[in-house]
Amino acid sequence: MHNGSKGLGKVEVRLKWDPSPFDQPPHHLDIIAATYSEDDPFGRPVYIVHYDSRSPDGTINMSRHSQTGQGFGYVEAMTLELDRLAPSFARVVVGVAIHQNTGSKTFGDLSNAGVLVAEGYTELLKDDFTQIAGSTAGTVAEFTKNASGAWVFHEMVRGFDSEPVVFSAEMGAARQL
Repeated sequence: MHNGSKGLGKVEVRLKWDPSPFDQPPHHLDIIAATYSEDDPFGRPVYIVHYDSRSPDGTINMSRHSQTGQGFGYVEAMTLELDRLAPSFARVVVGVAIHQNTGSKTFGDLSNAGVLVAEGYTELLKDDFTQIAGSTAGTVAEFTKNASGAWVFHEMVRGFDSEPVVFSAEMGAARQL
C-alpha cells in the first residue's frame, strides 16, 4: 500500500475499450512499460515490458491481456512492483499503443476507452484518452524515485503518432519544447 515515507509499492495499470463493430477488424491495444537506469533516466530503456514479455526479475508483468477489448470493465492489466525494482532504476514510463495492422486507428476511433492507474484502492489516474484523441499511442504515467529513494507517481498523458515498436523506443524520451 502507499505509505508517504516509503513511496509507492505495487501499482496496477488497467486498460479498457469496447470491441470493434461486428463487420470491422478488432481493435488491439497494449500497455507498455519502459524502465530507465539512474545513469541515463531519459536515454534508452533498460528493458520494455508488454503483452508478450515480463521484466527479467518479475517485478513488472501483464496479469491480463486482450486482443479485442471483449469482456467487462478493464480487460487488460499490468502490475508494477516498484518497491521491488533494483536500486539501479530511476524511472518507469507506462503507455498505451494501438496496433495499426488493419489500418490507422486513433484513440478517437475507439469507444469507451480508458486507463486506470491504482495502488490498491487508491486511484492515481483515471483517463479516457480524450486529450490525445488524434494519437495512435500515448504515455499515461511516469514513476520516479525522489531524493529519499521512494517511488512517486506523475501523470504523463502525452500523445504520439507511432506504432507500438517505435513508440516503445520514444515514449520515455525527454519532452521536446
